[in-house]
Amino acid sequence: MNIMISYPNIDPIAFSIGPISVHWYGIMYLVGFAGAYLCGMYRAKRSNGVWTPDMVSDAIFYGALGVILGGRIGYILFYQFPAFVDNPLILVRIWEGGMSFHGGLLGVIAAMFFFARRYNKHLVDVTDFLAPFVPIGLGAGRLGNFIGGELWGKPTDVSWAMIFPNDPLQLARHPSQLYQFALEGVVLFCILWFFSQRPKPRYCVSGMFLLFYGIFRILVEFVREPDIQIGYLAFGWLTQGQLLSLPMVLIGAGLIVVGFKRQVFPKSGNATS
Repeated sequence: MNIMISYPNIDPIAFSIGPISVHWYGIMYLVGFAGAYLCGMYRAKRSNGVWTPDMVSDAIFYGALGVILGGRIGYILFYQFPAFVDNPLILVRIWEGGMSFHGGLLGVIAAMFFFARRYNKHLVDVTDFLAPFVPIGLGAGRLGNFIGGELWGKPTDVSWAMIFPNDPLQLARHPSQLYQFALEGVVLFCILWFFSQRPKPRYCVSGMFLLFYGIFRILVEFVREPDIQIGYLAFGWLTQGQLLSLPMVLIGAGLIVVGFKRQVFPKSGNATS
């Protein structure tokens, strides 16, 4: 007989100030931005002036706007498009929740384009510098999903299965949020941080991020419950998350090949510039 692990059932509201409730998920966003800022400052100090504290602060600010705007717009377009067509106002109903990583990624790339133009930097030099810090926010976000008891996995009989209180069927499920925390957060951070410790050719760090995030997301989607309003797109297993992640794997692998083939290095290497 399998013994399940009890879901900790943490209150998703961390604290309240009068009528205002602060959710753990929102706090996790702050943790992600703060972690990226601290890591960016650490690397900037070793950049021989190529990156300054003001640049790091601005990059995090631009990135935060890209994450929030792109994440919300992407969620509506990728996961709620029919509902959006019926009622475009759902785009601004942010209190109802709903963010998309892939939309956030596109938002950040757009934001970094404007940042790069402002500081006269190559766009990929910017993304190579920032890519190792992104998993901090990804991991924190998945912890927020877990605390909120959302985006759970498929039913299973593994010994670490959990019953989530918001699940109407009350089935033992994979804690897929924790799988994503481990892979997209901890493992991806370690890969990118140590890969970028020494100078790498332009495109390679960004390529590694896209490649491994895409692989990890595709793998976890096999044990994660698909979005109820979309379900499976094909073959009884292809999900929207997998469909959106496959181009990341291909583009990431292509960037790595191009980077090592061209051997063009930023001024001070990825670890310091």
